[in-house]
Formats: sequence, structure tokens, C-alpha cells
Amino acid sequence: MTQAHLVQRATGLLRTFNEAGVLAAADVHVALRLAKLTGEDSEPVLLATAMTVRAVRAGSVCLDLRRLRDVTIDEESGVDDDQVDLSTLPWPELDDVIAALRKSRLVIGGPAGPLRPLRLVDTAEGELLYLDRYFRQEQTIRHALDARASVQPTVDARVVYEKLAELFVDPSGTQTSAPDRQRIAAAVAATRWTTVIAGGPGTGKTHTIARILALLVAEHGSHVRIGLAAPTGKAAARLQESVSDQAAELTLPHGVTAMTLHRLLGWQRGSNSRFRHNASNRLPYDVIVVDETSMVSLTMMCRLLEAVRPDARLVLVGDPDQLTSVDAGAVLADLVARPVAEAANATLGALVGSDVAALDDPHSLTDDERDRLRGGVIRLTRGRRFGGAIEELAAAVRGGDEDRVIDLLRSGSPETSFHSPDDLTALHDDVVATASAVADAAAVGDVDGALRSLESHRLLCAHRDGPFGVQRWAQRAREWVGTSRGEWLDPANWYPGQPLLVTANDHETRIYNGDTGVIVDRGDGTLMAAFQRGSEPYLLYPSQLSAVQTVYAMTIHRSQGSQYDAVSVLLPARASSLLTRELLYTAITRARNHVRIVGSEEAVRVGVTRQVLRASGLRRTFL
Repeated sequence: MTQAHLVQRATGLLRTFNEAGVLAAADVHVALRLAKLTGEDSEPVLLATAMTVRAVRAGSVCLDLRRLRDVTIDEESGVDDDQVDLSTLPWPELDDVIAALRKSRLVIGGPAGPLRPLRLVDTAEGELLYLDRYFRQEQTIRHALDARASVQPTVDARVVYEKLAELFVDPSGTQTSAPDRQRIAAAVAATRWTTVIAGGPGTGKTHTIARILALLVAEHGSHVRIGLAAPTGKAAARLQESVSDQAAELTLPHGVTAMTLHRLLGWQRGSNSRFRHNASNRLPYDVIVVDETSMVSLTMMCRLLEAVRPDARLVLVGDPDQLTSVDAGAVLADLVARPVAEAANATLGALVGSDVAALDDPHSLTDDERDRLRGGVIRLTRGRRFGGAIEELAAAVRGGDEDRVIDLLRSGSPETSFHSPDDLTALHDDVVATASAVADAAAVGDVDGALRSLESHRLLCAHRDGPFGVQRWAQRAREWVGTSRGEWLDPANWYPGQPLLVTANDHETRIYNGDTGVIVDRGDGTLMAAFQRGSEPYLLYPSQLSAVQTVYAMTIHRSQGSQYDAVSVLLPARASSLLTRELLYTAITRARNHVRIVGSEEAVRVGVTRQVLRASGLRRTFL
């Protein structure tokens, strides 16, 4: 434990758990501050308070008290896992903690005033402890969704049925065979105010979005006001490209643009959580589609639902199995798994009855999926980006089958490969070959070729720093490339073939956080930065780039929403808390043709079996 992580004024349980590396300094400071404000002095209560702060910092909305002891050493504490046996710490008895909380001033208030910074909630699965802010946000989401589900929009069933038959046809020109989950998703969106469309990469989510918009335009007219949004600028740009590419075919209204959620809600300078559009000033749109919803935090979802009009359709789209928001919450996964209490929708049943009933099809809806249709939830399953061993590997990781994952990695399939941390020859060759192809195209001004080659391979890391982090491996990859070219590649200077990663949104230049591009020579030594925008590249002078870095490696988080011909995934040691099932799944599903895993078998097994368990009350019934 470093001195910076120790809280000198902490005593009792707070000090013990701080020294053990379980609690960070920030966790302890918040608990001590609240104790001073309210006069609370119960050690079990203060420990629970600090653990709740820790849970939120780790991405949970609340602390599941039944899993109080399910923690690991904080990675930034400097404490080695091997130095501390967490089971030997003086954990208070759970019943004592809950009893102390029920009478705590932090929960019920006290003579010092109405301050109640904690909320203790009883559920059928056990008690949850919230910081008040997150409890209120979760309740806002819960009440908004329940209110939107209590009524159903008026639907012209004949128009919707005919348009569905027109929009969803197979290449031969006939209506697709049942069950067509994309068609079901469109029917759900037409008959409900809130729709959740879940699906992995390549399952046709944006294809379905465009047809939902066409369906609603056909029913309500071209005057329908459409808002498209995503949590990041990169995801918004990809959404707009996909919809724009299909606009002419589907006769969608002109000028439909996608933007970040912050821009949609009207971000106000100086605040990250208050927006121009809110419960008192609703968004003007009749239809709002949010893509990549898995990356939306609890706070952003709360602000969105506050701002959406009750009579506006809201379509939430994403992959609940991917990595979640960097902030608190896993809202999409919660919504997909949330208990269903809504009554049956007769109009929806009439529109999709034949699809749902196709029990002999391998993609038929299960009983649980049919039940969730009543809650507006549909999962797309027909993968179109990849198949074979990659699809099997992704499914095995998603299902937590560690033995199957190892067997697939060692199967000898041309689509997968498994290498020890010391076996870097194939990784080196791919990094150098990709960089050479990019540089050769960039040097002669072949913009399309350079951008295409840039997506032929990507090295992905779980960490930003440390021995398995992007910083170290990007430098190492750059050295490999420089050695192969016989020159020093200075990331501080522009050069043809330099791969770029944008690290901040710049709406003026239409460059967004997460965009990747390349420096190309347009002749006479004129260097330009090229980025892909739909079917046409987007060029601008490097001097116009305000926040960009050279990228020979990327974090798995940054790679979300991108695809590459091949990916190499560098796994951290088994002790890393970032090594999870969601991390592996996200990395694997970035690849079209080949996945290379670099790491130990132990690390793979730990990653497959360890899930991100973000505590939340959205999928629970409060008592």
C-alpha cells in the first residue's frame, strides 16, 4: 500500500480495509465526511458506506449487501493479491450490518437535519444499499418505463402489416421465412412506446433501425420528427452512415442526422449531467433511436427518459453482452433481463403471430423470449459479420464454457489461434505487414487503399498502462514497424502511413472520439489526414486535428463499434480485475476473419468465468 492510498485519520474497520487494499482513499474519505455531517459512528455502517462508494466507482449502481465479501484488491492500491487473504479480514456479520443500517442516521435521517445520503432497499433477492443520487436516478428510469408501458400507441394495423411485408423480403424477392426477428423488432417498435433491440455484432441492428424508421414514416407521414443518437461521436457517425446508405431505397426523409446523446439533450457548458432538454423542456422528436445503448450509463439514461415525450417512440439498440459504460450502470443488460409485467399486446400478436409460432426454426423464440416480447424486448440472433469458429468462440465465451473456448482456440482452425505470451512471431508479422500495406498506399496517395489496409489487423489490450497496457505495446509495435522500415518513427511528427486515433469530439471538423484514420501523401509532400465516412473518405489537414494520437495498439473499450479483418488480443495476467467475460467477448467480436489470443490458458479460463456483476435494482422487484 502506497502512502497516497492510505487515509491517516481512518480508524477501526475503515483503516483495516484501507490498509488491506480493499478500500481506496476516496472511499474512506466519503464515508468519514458523511459520518462527520450526520454524527454516525457505527463501524459496520461506515464500512458499508465506503463499500457502496467503492461499488459505484467500480460501475455498480448500488451495493448488494448479500455479496459484501465478493471483492478483490483495488488495482491502484499497490497491494499484491498474494499479500492479503481477504477471508481473514474482520468482516462484520451481515445481519449486524443490516440491523445497524436500518437505524442509521445515514439511512433514516437524524437531528442534524433531513440529510439521508444512503437508501436501504429490500428486494426478494436481498438488500441493496444505494447512494441517494443513484437511487433517485434508478427510480426515475423505473417509473418512466412503467408509465410508458402502461399505454400503447394507436396503430393502423393494416398499413403496418402491408409495410412489414414490403420491407422484410429475402434476396429472391419473397417474404422472409419465419421467424424473422428483424421483422418482429419492427412490429414491436410500431406497437409500443419503448422498444429494446438486443443483438451481437453483424445481426443487422442498424439494418433493422432503418426499416423501423421507414415503417413509422409510412404509417404517420414524412413529417415524423426523427432523432438518432449514440453515446459517442464515432458510434453516432456510423449510425448516420448506415441509415443514410439506406435512405434512398427506403424513401426516408432527407436531413436525418445522428448525434451524441449529449448533443441530443443539449449539453450545457460546465455541467456533465444537466441539459437543456429535461422534464420541463421535452425533446421535440416523435421517434428517438439510441444505438450502442450498452455504453449508456445510468445517469445518461435517466436524463434521456426525463426528456423524452410520453407520446414519442423510443428505440434502444445494442449488445448487452459487450463491455458496459465506464460510469455506473449496465442499463441495457438490466432492461433485457428486467421482469415483465406488461399485459399482452393484441395488435403485436396479430402482426407477428406467424413469426413467433415457427418452432421448427433454429432461431425460433424461446418461451422466455416470447414473454419478453410483452415488455418490448427482442434479441436478434442471425449473425452476418462472421461465422464458423469465430461465432462458436463468441458463443462459448458468452455462455461461460471455458473448456469449449480452450478447445476452439486450439482446434487449428484458420479463424482462431492461441499463443503464449512469449510467442510473438505471428503478432509481429501481422503488425509489420499491416503497417507496410498502409504506408505503401499512403505514400502514393491511395486513400482508399490506406484506410482499407488500416482495418486489416488491430492489436487490442485490456489496460492502458502497465506490462499489458496500450502504452507499452503501442511503443513496441511502433519499434517493430520502424525496424522493418529501417527508420525511426517519431509520433510527434506527421509521416505517410501514420495510424491515427482521435481522442476527443470536434464537431466543427466532424471528427469524433474513437475515430481512426491515417496520414496520406497527396503529392508534392502535402500530407492529409484521412478518415472513412461511408463510401467516401474524409480529408483534412493534420493541423486541424486538436486531439489525436498515433495508434499501433488500442484498448478493447476503444474498439467497441469497430470491425477488423483480424484482431490480436493481448490478455493481462489472471489477477487483473479487467479480465472478464465481457472483455473477451467484445474483443473477439471485433474480428471478421481471424482472432488471435495472446496469453496463458489460466488467463483465458479466468476471463471466461469472471462476469461483470454490476449490482442494480432495475431487474429486481422491490418489497
